[in-house]
Amino acid sequence: MRITKHQHAMLEISHQGETLVIDPGVYQQELPKLENVTALVLTHIHDDHSYLPHIQKLTTKNQVAIFGPLEVANKLSGIPVQVVSHGDHVKVGSFELDFSGDLHQEIHRSIPLVQNVGVLVNRKLFYPGDAYGYPEHRFEILATPAAAPWMKISDLIDYLHEIKPRAAFPTHNAILSDHGNALQNGRIKDIVEKQGGEYRYLLPGQSWD
Repeated sequence: MRITKHQHAMLEISHQGETLVIDPGVYQQELPKLENVTALVLTHIHDDHSYLPHIQKLTTKNQVAIFGPLEVANKLSGIPVQVVSHGDHVKVGSFELDFSGDLHQEIHRSIPLVQNVGVLVNRKLFYPGDAYGYPEHRFEILATPAAAPWMKISDLIDYLHEIKPRAAFPTHNAILSDHGNALQNGRIKDIVEKQGGEYRYLLPGQSWD
């Protein structure tokens, strides 16, 4: 299985000649060349995770199974979405997907919470979306959010202490400058490696097999 990080929150997972795309958002200015897209997971409705023009382009060129919470299905009215929630298990092509979580992390009490589901891919990669999620099954690698309006580095450090990933790389980092990336990555790397895990700072377009 090959994991390719793209801009911000977008991930491309390749396995046995098929491709799974997760959260193609507005900060991904242009979609990369994608082959044999089988499935699309949208963790929540925010445009930095589910940008309608990208979704339309993906579904026009491919017969794609789309998975997301009910709010995503409502947002994409006219585009078929299989609604998923905590505890759902789905097999599509060469991918087994386990969904967990219910809500986006709180940004501020004045801002309504939206639905958010994390996804575990083939019991190997866990991507929590915009939440400190905990899958029900063990996994090998964590795609960890690195910066967000809802995030404090102290909360992220606590999350990494609890989840203890064997391997990790950062996502959700388009809002950081080069200095900000260096700062956040240093903190995340330190925690992951102190717990015996492996950490890689993947730039957009880089992959991890």
